[in-house]
Amino acid sequence: MISQTEYLQFLRPLLPAAAFKPNSHKLFILAVNLLMLIMGWTIARDLDRWSIAWLWLYLPLSLIMGNSIIICLFAAHDSMHGSTLKQPGLRYLSSFLALALLWMPPTLWKAVHNHKHHTETNAVGDPDRSYLIQQNNTWGKWIQNLFVPSSEVNWAFLILGMATSWLVHTFRHITSILIFNNADVTYVPAPVVVNNTKRWKIGLELIAIALVHIGILAFLKFNILAILLAYILPLSIGYAGVMFYIYTNHFLCPMTDVNDPLVNSVSLKMPKIFDLLHFNFSYHTEHHLFPSINSDYYPLVQELLQTHYPESYNLIPFTEAWQLLLSTPRHYRNETTLTDRLGKESVICPCAKDAMGA
Repeated sequence: MISQTEYLQFLRPLLPAAAFKPNSHKLFILAVNLLMLIMGWTIARDLDRWSIAWLWLYLPLSLIMGNSIIICLFAAHDSMHGSTLKQPGLRYLSSFLALALLWMPPTLWKAVHNHKHHTETNAVGDPDRSYLIQQNNTWGKWIQNLFVPSSEVNWAFLILGMATSWLVHTFRHITSILIFNNADVTYVPAPVVVNNTKRWKIGLELIAIALVHIGILAFLKFNILAILLAYILPLSIGYAGVMFYIYTNHFLCPMTDVNDPLVNSVSLKMPKIFDLLHFNFSYHTEHHLFPSINSDYYPLVQELLQTHYPESYNLIPFTEAWQLLLSTPRHYRNETTLTDRLGKESVICPCAKDAMGA
């Protein structure tokens, strides 16, 4: 395996200087999608006046709003990595507005995603990895068994899980930090510990986020129909889209002690429309190599990887990646082997190329 640093030393001189400059146009795209959400909520205020026979006409707008939720996360994701704005205040404000819709305090995101996931990707200390079979059978592990795509999952629970697993992921880390904040928490794959200042900040951000959601519900006049079609359904669609990417990013890969993004990450072949809408998030290996570059240049990074590291690079059609998730178990027995919840099955990680003799 090769460390991320070694890749950077070789690849960075091959990229243009423009790739490392902030790309502030994503803030405009974020603003447009926030306005689309506001428009959807405004229309939904009058849904109680609509005939039941015409309510289906709102469903395309629910889908568009769901996609806006996905865009909000990915816009905040890029901003928090510093590829959109260099001004900390504006970066924080825009990230808060975007992440609020996903119940994610920006300080929590930075601690879990930037500081831990990116430095210990798919290692024992990665808070975003799948559970080890050796870990205690906690409620967090039980929910993974029930909801996460695997060879064991029930389709009904999978559909429910796609809509709710993002909330479970967020809830696990919020409670782990706000209630315990120590390395002994067992219901998360790997606990994240922060200092007291960040802990208080996460708590205050969570209160502010709750007020945002209460404000949305109040704007919808607490009408059940409006809440269902303009709040619950768009959020469920958005969370499901986000989780599709998250599940395919690393769950097919082996665990690694050396942070080698070509081994522990997957890039997807997606229809170009989704790459355009979602800031090239499917180029995930590229992102782990260069977290702070302008995502418009990820295709160029991909070309370099295919030229110089074709034997290591994981590039999979999104349909194939999803089928692999559904045909393999989800717990790690060891670095390269997956197993079921009872530990009876042993399957080599689909992307463990060395283990498969590739």
